[in-house]
Formats: sequence, structure tokens, C-alpha cells
Amino acid sequence: MGIEISPAALRRLWTVCSHYHGQVWNSSSVAGGLGESARTVKRHLDVLSGAFMLRQLQPWHENLMKRQVKSPKVYLRDSGILHSLLDIPNLDSLFSHPKLGASWEGFVIEEICRTIPRSQAFFWATHTGAEVDLLLLHQGRRIGFECKVADAPRVTKSMRIALNDLSLDELFVVVPRPGLYPLAPKITACGIGEAVAALREKT
Repeated sequence: MGIEISPAALRRLWTVCSHYHGQVWNSSSVAGGLGESARTVKRHLDVLSGAFMLRQLQPWHENLMKRQVKSPKVYLRDSGILHSLLDIPNLDSLFSHPKLGASWEGFVIEEICRTIPRSQAFFWATHTGAEVDLLLLHQGRRIGFECKVADAPRVTKSMRIALNDLSLDELFVVVPRPGLYPLAPKITACGIGEAVAALREKT
């Protein structure tokens, strides 16, 4: 693929990315830890993204009187590789690991983005804590997704803020169990299969 970077350097960055999985990227902090310049780290990050191994999910900005996050989030696109780098050998270990929620979030985002590949995908977050894990702009509609590892998710203040501030047409709360049921007007809890099916109906 014409990658002219040492495998050891990419492996170090890849390992760092596994710990940043699902978090807002901080180039300066990562560069300092790796002993590289921020420009070099950004170039290596772009290489991993271009090789479809990493997703840099860009932030969405609304014209709001709020401070909004402006750096991307990073996700390893293959959950198996993520779990290997984090030394998670099996399902029991995953369910007791602090990255469980981030792992689920990354898996859901990949499945959703593969379902509607031509949509524009972002995340949205403010410095006061309101956020939506995934925002899709598709055929003039705004669809939000929150990823929760919970059997009985509840509507949160953050969800209501996102629904209002982003003028979402609907918000899906995706959980690791099958089923689909309403939580509130325009807010629906569902499994990943139901979320994918619902999106396919809209395309």
C-alpha cells in the first residue's frame, strides 16, 4: 500500500489508539508520550485511517451558544483487533473490562456506517456534557445514535438536549439485546439488528 513507516512505529501508535478507542483524540498528549511531533503522529494516524484500520469520526458543529468539542474521536474499525491489543481474550473478560462501553460503541458505529455508506457521519459533544455518539445526515434527515450497554436504558438529559439542539428527526438508543420499543417521542431503544433494519427501510 506504499506505507513508508516502520511497523514498530505504527504498532506503537495502534496500541495507543486502542486505549483512545471511543475518546476524543489529543494529538499533543499522544505525541509527547510517543516522543514524536504532533505532525508526525497525525500523518501516521492518517495512514491507519487510509488503510481502513482506523476511523476518525469528525465532530459536528451547530450554530449554538455552547462550547462544542472540535477534535475527532478515534475508533479501531475491527473489534477483534481492538480486543487483541487490549489483551481481552474472551467474552467474560470483555464484560469486566473498562473498555466494554467503548467497544460496543465502536462496533455499533461501524455497523451503522456500513449500512448507509453514503451518509455523512459525525459525533457531537459539548464541554458541558451533552453529546450524541453518532449523527447521520442522510437524505435530508438527521438521525442520532446513542450506544448503551444496558438492559433497560433510560432517557437522559443529554439525549433530550441533543434531540432539541440538533433538531434530530429521531434518536436510537442501541443496546446489546434484540427488540425495539419507544422510550419517548422520537427516542427509540433497540438492538443493533433492529437499528440496521430501520435504516435500510429509510434508504
